[in-house]
Amino acid sequence: MKFAIFGPPGAGKGTYSRRLQEQLNIAAISTGDIFREAVKEDSELGRKVKSYLDEGELVPDDIVTAVLEERLKRPDALQGFLLDGYPRTLTQASDLKHITELDAVINLVVPEWVIVERLSSRRVCTKCGDVYNVRFLKPKKDGVCDKCGGELIQRDDDKSDVIKDRLKVYEEKTQPILDFFRENEVKLVDVECNAVDVPPEVMVGKIMDKLKSEGLVEE
Repeated sequence: MKFAIFGPPGAGKGTYSRRLQEQLNIAAISTGDIFREAVKEDSELGRKVKSYLDEGELVPDDIVTAVLEERLKRPDALQGFLLDGYPRTLTQASDLKHITELDAVINLVVPEWVIVERLSSRRVCTKCGDVYNVRFLKPKKDGVCDKCGGELIQRDDDKSDVIKDRLKVYEEKTQPILDFFRENEVKLVDVECNAVDVPPEVMVGKIMDKLKSEGLVEE
């Protein structure tokens, strides 16, 4: 099973990916995690990535793809994978086609008002990057990460006016990539979420049901 998951900021991609990883027994691969790991290993590729991140610049497509290609060679990914955060550009989508063939793209369809409400109540750990929500995914202790004990903060880009701008940018950048998948006959599996506080396990159940109905996952 080779999937990618798409959805606007705040759609729940990371949360759902971790749960789908367990249910499908495949690797959940986030480009953000890949970058952090590459930098931590201090490899030549990791140092290149770090130089761009330190400058606040986007990592070039060829480097992102090279890092991903190495990650896909690891044993856990040979059984299947779910990509989160890749591809982000048409160039990356084209490069991915030459590396491997996706079975499907899970496309989370979420209205703007739901995203604004969710993200404005989102909190992120300053140490490990784990994500919480003060409405429906609360930490055990207020303002403290369950995983590492780090401080939970609201990011500046999780404020409502900024969120709306981010959604416009997402739509502009993502639609051409989804069109590319359609043109290359990669199945798009749309999964709708029309409420703010749908528990993650309910959404994962919807995603699994859709994958099964499309014959992508065994009953």
